[in-house]
Amino acid sequence: MSTCDEHQCRPGCGACCIAPSISTPTPGHPQGKAAGLRCAHLNEDLLCSLFGQPERPAACAAFHFDTSVCGTERQEALQRIHWLEEATQI
Repeated sequence: MSTCDEHQCRPGCGACCIAPSISTPTPGHPQGKAAGLRCAHLNEDLLCSLFGQPERPAACAAFHFDTSVCGTERQEALQRIHWLEEATQI
């Protein structure tokens, strides 16, 4: 897997803020966030408005860009993260 140091998040993507679910309560999502639902903190530029803030959920902070997950473009990232979401449901 590549590291965050080798690759940076793709501008205008936001797939990691849409495709996955978050099972724990987060700011703006007191019941957690459903898969496929746009995060309340994803701004118009598809950037996290909580990035670098202490309120940013741990699940979000733990996710790092990796081409094996994010692919080469936004649609591929959405598809891959959606697949991972479905493959890991209990």
